Amino acid sequence: MNLEYFIARRIQSSASYKNSVSAPIIKIATAAIAIGIIVMLIAIATGVGLQRKIKEKVSAFNGHVAISLFDRNNSITTTRPLSKNQDFYPDFEAVPEVLQLQPIITKGGIIRTETDFEGVIFKGVDSTYNWTYFKPFLIEGDLPKLNGSRTGKEILVSDDIARKLRLKVGDKAPTYFMRGEDRRPPALRAFTISGIYDSGLQEYDSKFIIGDLRNLQKINGWEDDEVGKFEVYISDFDRLDLITRDINLNVGATLYAASIEQQFPTIFSWLALLDSNIYGVIGIILVVGIINMITALLVLILERTQMIGTLKALGAQSWTVRKIFLYNAMSLVLKGLLIGNVLGLGLIAFQYYFQPLTLDPANYYVTVMPVYISIFHVVAVNVGTFIVCFLALIVPTLVVSSISPVKAMRFE
Repeated sequence: MNLEYFIARRIQSSASYKNSVSAPIIKIATAAIAIGIIVMLIAIATGVGLQRKIKEKVSAFNGHVAISLFDRNNSITTTRPLSKNQDFYPDFEAVPEVLQLQPIITKGGIIRTETDFEGVIFKGVDSTYNWTYFKPFLIEGDLPKLNGSRTGKEILVSDDIARKLRLKVGDKAPTYFMRGEDRRPPALRAFTISGIYDSGLQEYDSKFIIGDLRNLQKINGWEDDEVGKFEVYISDFDRLDLITRDINLNVGATLYAASIEQQFPTIFSWLALLDSNIYGVIGIILVVGIINMITALLVLILERTQMIGTLKALGAQSWTVRKIFLYNAMSLVLKGLLIGNVLGLGLIAFQYYFQPLTLDPANYYVTVMPVYISIFHVVAVNVGTFIVCFLALIVPTLVVSSISPVKAMRFE
């Protein structure tokens, strides 16, 4: 039998322990650990959830990597044609992490109604386009039909554009496009709105409409095999930089692959700050919890001075006595961890299923606070907290070594 653990359990179960001066302090310390775990789990769940959701939304519009002609003057609305006849298309066998490549064309235009007009960016896609990432944004109507032999006239517009122009599903959306540097009049295309989407990303919702890329090929005077760029989706976003490098090594000298982090550094720099916030919250909570536990342990040791003197008089070593109080303290930590996990994970689950907390999409790019937490996060928080508390509580138990058996047994 473990003598130190046995004595620690007897102390906890004794009536004097529950009614002692240290009892309320111990409850406060346990509550501090529980609240700390709740805050840490929520901080991780909301921070990681927000990062993942924004990355998914940005990827839905741009893919994970974009392959285009190596041209520093290239922009989102003025692109030179790129042939689809590439060794890496449609299957990028040289980089196994590449899941899909999809050709697109983007071009600026103006939707004009009888009463108003709005500048837009037409994103042209073909029948191979993967709508998996975009379907969750669809709030009304259907996706454009692109499978026919004739150029499709259906487009998908954002709820923001639809409200500004007072358009709805089934309405006509006359759109004008500049033909190029020549002086020919703008090209007019009468599109029909097949669906309305809302991604929550105002930067994109205020600009993008999506339809058949063959419209833009004809307006630009491009051949059937010419596109603006390739959007690439990969299997492991955490290895985005390495996979982008591998793609660059296999696309040839005239093409260039850029990750979405390189294309939109401002958004991803802001997301990186969330990691610092999470680490800061965890650090502060751990300090507060440790201080509370150290205080409770010191009070418990001082309260049991006579017991310590008796044990030492019976021949117990200082480390033996210290382990009794460590067992006692760590059982309180475990109790706090259990309560904190139940409540913390419960609150996260409540937000996940019922979504009571909302955000301003103009500032956070999402309308509902997203949450995500994995088993790894939960285990890391619990194991990390337990280890840090254990190491921190070793120091205050040194007080036991300074207690003299003679003086302790005379202590009243």
